[in-house]
Amino acid sequence: MDELFFFTEDCEMPSFFSEEKIRKWLRVVASDYSRKIGAISFIFCSDPYILDVNRKYLNHDYYTDVITFDYVEGEILSGDVFISLDTVKSNSEEYHTAYEEELNRVIVHSLLHLIGYKDKTDEDAAEMRSNENHCLELLKTL
Repeated sequence: MDELFFFTEDCEMPSFFSEEKIRKWLRVVASDYSRKIGAISFIFCSDPYILDVNRKYLNHDYYTDVITFDYVEGEILSGDVFISLDTVKSNSEEYHTAYEEELNRVIVHSLLHLIGYKDKTDEDAAEMRSNENHCLELLKTL
């Protein structure tokens, strides 16, 4: 049985956020990539909180929108995902996208990392973006 958890740390959940819809979508995405959802915790947080996580666990001294800790075993996707709502909001303004769309993109970006997609090179980043767009289209069908 899959377990998708949503928590907040040092922030409030956006009013538009629907746990039920996101759970359904992530199950569809996992299935589309021949994977199953295991235990995934999404921790929505502030910029200071994610900076602390980045410093403490990755020895990185910078802000980011998402940090994904991968606990995948075989085809079962598991992990802890920290998402800074502050950075997601500022990115949505910078890229002229809706906050909800940007948040959904970051959520599925983390799931795609658990599936095995990378984004460090330009080629990998382009493939990641293509997969994000595919997954966002899947969300529109729900």
